[in-house]
Amino acid sequence: MADEAAKLDEALRRQGDTVRRLKQEKASPEEVAEQVAKLLELKAQLGTEEGKHKFVLKTPKGTRDYNPKQMAIREKVFNIIISTFKRHGAEVIDTPVFELKETLTGKYGEDSKLIYDLKDQGGELLSLRYDLTVPFARYLAMNKITNIKRYHIAKVYRRDNPAMTRGRYREFYQCDFDIAGQFDPMIPDAECLKIVHEILSGLQIGDFLIKVNDRRILDGMFAVCGVPDSKFRTICSTVDKLDKATWEDVKSEMVGEKGLSREAADRIGEYVQLHGGLGLIEQLLQDPKLSQNKLAQEGLGDMKLLFEYLTLFGIADKASEEKIRTTETQVLVAAAQKKLLEERLKLISELWDSGIKAEMLYKKNPKLLNQLQYCEDNGIPLVAIIGEQELKDGVVKLRVVATREEIDVRRENLVEEIKRRTCQP
Repeated sequence: MADEAAKLDEALRRQGDTVRRLKQEKASPEEVAEQVAKLLELKAQLGTEEGKHKFVLKTPKGTRDYNPKQMAIREKVFNIIISTFKRHGAEVIDTPVFELKETLTGKYGEDSKLIYDLKDQGGELLSLRYDLTVPFARYLAMNKITNIKRYHIAKVYRRDNPAMTRGRYREFYQCDFDIAGQFDPMIPDAECLKIVHEILSGLQIGDFLIKVNDRRILDGMFAVCGVPDSKFRTICSTVDKLDKATWEDVKSEMVGEKGLSREAADRIGEYVQLHGGLGLIEQLLQDPKLSQNKLAQEGLGDMKLLFEYLTLFGIADKASEEKIRTTETQVLVAAAQKKLLEERLKLISELWDSGIKAEMLYKKNPKLLNQLQYCEDNGIPLVAIIGEQELKDGVVKLRVVATREEIDVRRENLVEEIKRRTCQP
């Protein structure tokens, strides 16, 4: 094969010389055209021979083969998933692997550039499906279906930069489960989370965390933090990166690339760095700013209802299980308003002098939400809250972190009440 390629190279060189000589001699156009055609034919032959010589067997970028052992594991996983879907009364559907391009265009925002477009086939512009959601919406609209509980397991395609070692492929499976229709709030949502919990438990992957959100809460938070309406979506896409990036990186993108004011970004940071379940929802419902936003209140109200249903399903808020504590702190001294640092220092000193193990945050004006979150994160059972009204009335508001119960305790009885509730002699 190497000898043939060498001969073609030599013939190509000689034919090139012939064409150049004819042009210099000002030969007739017909004669030049004939020799140029021979030159192009030789180039085509050489390209074919080189292609044969360099051909390598491999899978396309971002894809892989699966051997029998891997397929056996996949089949086992799919069986667990499908049996769970069927246990909840779901039907199965299938849709074409490609859709009309106009069906997919504009449905994915910035990710639309990742859609695989196909060449024109018989007058139709087609694209490989990016996910199973848009084809499902098309299926519902085309068949005039208003209520269905369906699952769909199939491959989807994304023209992304693959990272095979991190499980990012251009061809991969999605397992979709949807309950489409009009229902009372949060009942179908709770069942969907129950299904996820059953599947992940059945797969025996170890501990896992299911995250839930509500766009109304996020939009309300953006509004009270001073984000212009026109920037909601672009700021939202940046906040979504918190799972993979630090808050400082996210803040830098908001301010430097998205044009958000530093003050607004700082206010967003106070909220998006919080985490928790029902306890966090109740804290946010009492937040002075969010409580004034109708959209946020609606979202938080529905989220609270969701967690009530999840509690009945036995899967809610595992942030309330006993934590592995590294301290023995009994109570956190907290302030409900600003400019109460001196009062906090007085109260915590009284508690220390009485043998109570107490902490406080080292800030002049910490937000109540952050103080309560500190207790959740560190397993501190009680919060002693003082505010202007409590100081006037001579009481301290004692909050039980686990149950969110709050009682007013006379200041002179506080030490005894803390000892009683933490079983300290």
